[in-house]
Amino acid sequence: MRGGEGFQEKGPEKFLVTISFDRESAGIFREMKDGLVGSQSELLRTALRFYSRHKALFESLDGDRLRIYTEMLSEGEHVILDIDHWILFLRFIESHPDKEKFWEMHQKVSQAHAEEFIQKSHDIKTVLRRLEACNLFKLIRTSETEFTLILGYDVPKRFIRTEIEEIISKMGRRAEIREDLSKIRVEILPPR
Repeated sequence: MRGGEGFQEKGPEKFLVTISFDRESAGIFREMKDGLVGSQSELLRTALRFYSRHKALFESLDGDRLRIYTEMLSEGEHVILDIDHWILFLRFIESHPDKEKFWEMHQKVSQAHAEEFIQKSHDIKTVLRRLEACNLFKLIRTSETEFTLILGYDVPKRFIRTEIEEIISKMGRRAEIREDLSKIRVEILPPR
């Protein structure tokens, strides 16, 4: 075939589609359409392409976790760190002669985090979910006020416990924290 013989470029395929929106989706569509420069068709094509490219995220993560990741990483205050490096850092700290200085500084950082959580009106459950999103532990809510934090390693136990104790205390709450071999159990106590 020469010079495009036998090849025809097709124009856009046209589908006549009727979409039924629930109230929430209709509001989102109106809001997105009002802020859009292009057509409604372009909005739907963009949404379809986005979903197709990122479908695995929607299938593997819940919406809260995805929102937390986006918020934390886009603000530039968090990093993605290989778990082996994380454990290496903690082991190094534990063997360092000035390790207590690190733990004092860690308490101060944890208190600063608590102040940020207070400003954003986060409750303890939300704080624990954000820390879980950092892959510090897997969170299991065993009751309205009790949580089990499952750790992959024993090494980060002191780091996590210190962070949680400082945050809960600075937020004006009380908790009973118990350690098991690879778990930390947190029970939020009623205010005094």
